Amino acid sequence: MFSATLLLLLAAGCVKYEQLTQPASVTVQPGQRLTITCQVSYSVSSHHTNWIRQSAGKGLEWIGYHRVGYTPYYKASLKNKFSISLDSSSNTVTLNGVNVQPEDTAVYYCARDTITQTISGAEQKPLRASTQHHQRGRCHTRNES
Repeated sequence: MFSATLLLLLAAGCVKYEQLTQPASVTVQPGQRLTITCQVSYSVSSHHTNWIRQSAGKGLEWIGYHRVGYTPYYKASLKNKFSISLDSSSNTVTLNGVNVQPEDTAVYYCARDTITQTISGAEQKPLRASTQHHQRGRCHTRNES
């Protein structure tokens, strides 16, 4: 049912595409700084952007998120290792890491939130209207218009 609904949305041209683009790979030596920049097609003033990583053979690990005008939030155990910076003029979100170690080797993803702010509070967009396709260094999000 989900696939059929999604195909109808795609065929009808009612899908909004958001694009988040990162470098294919970044290599740093132990003890060095890590910098990964994510170029996004939406306004970093309008949406929170998250950073998530996945080490080989392990599950996804949320690092943190940030949005212009808001306080960034980080996973408690990673808040001294990573910071997220924003540039609203170029719509870029940068993950900065310090003193990286071999255990920080992972695939790092930037991802836009799916929460919208309304007068009455936050509202989660339904999953049936949203799909995400991730590849190393690239994340495409498709949302219903």
